[in-house]
Order: sequence, then structure tokens, then C-alpha cells
Amino acid sequence: MQTVAAFDRIGEENAFTVLARAAALQGQGRDIINLGIGQPDFRTPDHIVEAAIKALKDGHHGYTPASGLPQTREAVVRRTLQTTGIEISPDNVMIMPGGKPTMFAAITLFGEPGAEILYPDPGFPIYGSMIDYTGAKAVPIPIREENGFAFSAEETLSKITPATRLLIVNSPANPTGGVTPRREIEKLVAGLEKHPHVAIMSDEIYDVMTYDGEAHTSLLTFPEIRDRLIILNGWSKTWAMTGWRMGWSIWPNGPKSANLYDKVRKLAVNCWSCVNAPSQFAGIAAIDGPQDDVHAMLRAFDSRRKLVTEKMNAIDGIRCATPKGAFYAFPNIADTGFKAKDLASRLLEESGVALVGGPDFGAFGEGYVRLSCAASQERIEAAIGRIANFLDTNRPEQ
Repeated sequence: MQTVAAFDRIGEENAFTVLARAAALQGQGRDIINLGIGQPDFRTPDHIVEAAIKALKDGHHGYTPASGLPQTREAVVRRTLQTTGIEISPDNVMIMPGGKPTMFAAITLFGEPGAEILYPDPGFPIYGSMIDYTGAKAVPIPIREENGFAFSAEETLSKITPATRLLIVNSPANPTGGVTPRREIEKLVAGLEKHPHVAIMSDEIYDVMTYDGEAHTSLLTFPEIRDRLIILNGWSKTWAMTGWRMGWSIWPNGPKSANLYDKVRKLAVNCWSCVNAPSQFAGIAAIDGPQDDVHAMLRAFDSRRKLVTEKMNAIDGIRCATPKGAFYAFPNIADTGFKAKDLASRLLEESGVALVGGPDFGAFGEGYVRLSCAASQERIEAAIGRIANFLDTNRPEQ
């Protein structure tokens, strides 16, 4: 049998490979501290779970509209107004089975041989994977430690060519924890006025997770790009609902916007049909219900990122910038003498600490590893103690 060549270009999200290996080692009786996977270690709040149970008991067992239940889309409208101050129409909202389908839809809408798509590097690995799948040229935007892991508007704009179809931005960012300040986003938006042929996908899945007075700036707050802007967001991170597979996206609508919304709706009909009803009722409860659990989770992540930064910076050969957003740290390990993936592999196999090597997020990730703060402070301290002990006894030849 012969499959189409595009499938040979698909990559993976190595955090799941690390998770599987960590689980296998745990199955052998090993004590593994997993700081590799990007999901909150908190339970979905009870009132959200109860809303899904009630929906099932009430008989919500059938298909839903491809774009999502009207009441779920209305909930997203309310949440968007609350967090950005921007009024949108439910006719711009698509309920998705997670965040990745929005990436898939946006990238396949614009990617084809001869096209170019810009994406952050280091960045979420599925961006590059899906660009390669479409046959488009993947053009990395370097995300630099010396810039606070924020993107540079000047450098980003310099990479736009007549072949550029789509620009992907992500703030707060995975894997770096960087938050791009509003002044830099303003520069980007101003520069994009010279490039009306470029659509923008803004991945804002970590929008509530900012610290130290940093504020998330949604690209929705710039009306001059609204007719070519796609917003990716969802329930997974904010409400600890990764396994529920619930995301939303906001799309421009109408002929001026190349009918993007209707094209994505048709893609949904052809691919995933719809998002299951009980999860959508849970999503409504998440948005409209009490946010106490969310605030408690954010306080925990705030404390943990400070702990990670302090403890990692105390290790000889490691430099760890304080993350300003999300729940990751991205320490620089270049001075340890190890390549990033080699260090991550050996820490898992020999010390029982699961991390993800920076190159799994792009070529510019070499010299870094990603740590997730999705573990208790006690487990984080134990993991970093193991890292320090490993490096004390296993420095490579310089």
C-alpha cells in the first residue's frame, strides 16, 4: 500500500512520548516525577462535572450543531467581553474538540506548496508539524531568551514575503512562559497594515495565566486586523479540562474575510461532525460558574514558578528566566555541557525526572528544557534536587 506523502511529514508532540515512557517506568515500580506534560494537575471543578452529569441525565445524548450549541457560543461571547472588553457575535464562534483542531483548520486553510506560514520557535510543536503536512514552507520566528521570550515585532515583520499566508503568534507562550507586552503587539499590528494578504492566528489558550503584573493582550483588541484574525482558546488549561476536549475559536465572517467561518464549519461537518453535548454544558458551567478553583490554581502556579526559578538558578550551569505566563519554565542548560534532549532522556531514565528537551519545540530550543509546574511544590523540589544530584556526578567532558 502507498499513502500520500503528506502523512510522512507529520511530526509529533514529544511531551506525550515522554508521558508514555514515564508511565512505563512507573509500571516497573520506578518513582517518576513528571514535569513533562502540559496539563494542570488539578481536578476539573465539581460544579463543571455536575453540569455534564446533569446534561446526560436530561437526555442530551445526540448530535449538536457543527459550530456548537447556541448557548455554548453565547457563553464564549460573554467570556470574551469579560476578558477583553470586546463584543463579538456568536456567529463568529466555533466550538471545537480541543485547541488543536483550530490549528489544523487555520493551517490547512492557508497552507499549500508555494505558501509560507510563520510560526514561533521554540513554540508548540504542532504548528510546525501541520505546516509541513500541508506542503507549505514553515518559517520560524525566533523566540529569544534575551527578549524575555517575547516575540520581536521587527524580526517577525522582516520575515513576511509575498508568499506569506498566515502568521501564528502565541502569548502567554508554551514552552517558554513568555508574555509579549502590549507595546510589541502594537508594533506588530501597525506593521501588518503593510501586509493585508497575511492572516493571523493568535493562540491565546493561556490568556488568564499571567504573573508579576504582566497583562495578556488579546489581538481581538485591534479592530484593524479583525477581518483576518483567528483566535484560538478553550477550556483545557483555565479550568483543568484537558481530557474533556473542549476548545473554542473566533473567526472572521463574511465575503471580506474569505468566508473563513463557513469554510471551517464545513470542515467540521466533514471531519469531527460536532462536539459532544455534555461537554458543552460543562463548558457553559465553567464560564458562568464560580471561579474560585481557577484562582486557587493560578495562585499555586504562581508560587511554583517562583520555586522552580529559584531552585534551578541555584544549580551550577543552569540559568532560568522567571516565566511571566502559562505554567512552564524554560531553563537554559547550555553551560551544563549536555545537549538538551540527551539531558532530558538521561534524567528520565537515570533520575526519574520527566522533562521535555527544547528541540522538541523547534531548532531554536536547543540549549533549553521545558519544566511544567503541574506538580506539587514538594514534588518539584524533589525533582530539582534529583537534577542537581545528576549534574553533580555526570558532567560531560568539556
